[in-house]
Amino acid sequence: MIFPSLLDGLARTVSIKRGSRNCRNGTGREAAEALAKDAKRNEMMLSTPGIVKSNKSNNFASVFSKRGQKGINQDCTVVWDEFGCQEDMVFCGIFDGHGPWGHVVAKRVRESVPSSLLCNWQETLSSTSLHMNIDVGLDRNFHHFDIWKQSYLKTYAAIDKELKQHPGIDSFRSGTTALTIVKQGENLVVANVGDSRAVLATLSDDGDLVPFQLTVDFKPNLPEEAERITQSKGLVFCLHDEPGVYRIWMPNGETPGLAISRAFGDYCVKDFGLISVPHVSQRHITIRDQFVILATDGVWDVISNQEAVEIVSTTSDREKSAKRLVECAVRAWKYKKRGIAIDDISAICLFFHSSSPPQTVDTLKVPQPAGVCKK
Repeated sequence: MIFPSLLDGLARTVSIKRGSRNCRNGTGREAAEALAKDAKRNEMMLSTPGIVKSNKSNNFASVFSKRGQKGINQDCTVVWDEFGCQEDMVFCGIFDGHGPWGHVVAKRVRESVPSSLLCNWQETLSSTSLHMNIDVGLDRNFHHFDIWKQSYLKTYAAIDKELKQHPGIDSFRSGTTALTIVKQGENLVVANVGDSRAVLATLSDDGDLVPFQLTVDFKPNLPEEAERITQSKGLVFCLHDEPGVYRIWMPNGETPGLAISRAFGDYCVKDFGLISVPHVSQRHITIRDQFVILATDGVWDVISNQEAVEIVSTTSDREKSAKRLVECAVRAWKYKKRGIAIDDISAICLFFHSSSPPQTVDTLKVPQPAGVCKK
């Protein structure tokens, strides 16, 4: 049942199909970038705080970002509805830059990922379909997640390489996280580099709205991450004035002391365990799943998954859900982290259903956020 839907998607994006035989020769990438420009012009792509509401699906996105107290806002976001002219697809991405050029790196990656991913997806899809033996039936190893995973791996590797060679961006000691999702029909594909987080709000058997974390916060002290770093001669330790904050250090213990184990850029520690390889996973969306929150660590440093779900679900106007979550995080910073400069804080709330909840959600029980944010 998957194979025909993928072929339908391929056929609908004619402009990319014609040029996607090889993304590396530029033709497919140019076609994808042209679609991105059309999406911006037709208000189907949003790169600033606001909302994206589809006329052809139930998807609805609320986006907000607020500069912290550390200088220029290094967070940036993007939502592309009808991703690649596919009515059943939406792309969301959130990026958290760091270092002197972090804001530039984050914007560059935000501009590159959607069109490059779309191009690689179409190329992988086309190549795979040409080698499929339809008479034999579906190969169990061939399904939509495999195609998306391959596409993500190609995309992130190419973008990190391009970033290193970019003559106008100094990313030697600067970089960015990248958390992106593609919702294709009822399938959700999540790719994560860094410590931004995606949290799904779903109904439990008891009718409670509960969080389900879709991503891993890639910190240097995670066992697998720490092992890779130390095998690459990098160091992982905390400073005395930052207990519990583990960082990657160069073998001589010098800067940058990066608090994440995966990132675009930061080439000074790329030889010492830092990677830009995304962790890619998928989730099948059911009627129980209500929305997903994508947010930078400025939110998760002070607000729990459960609190975030409660804040968003109790916001009467969905258009303001991301803004309310960010504002609640700002207030939480002020009383939980007194004396520490507030981080940049950004969030995307992607709702899966229309404003009227499905029948099975009538008994939804949502506790009020306690001590975090009040209406």
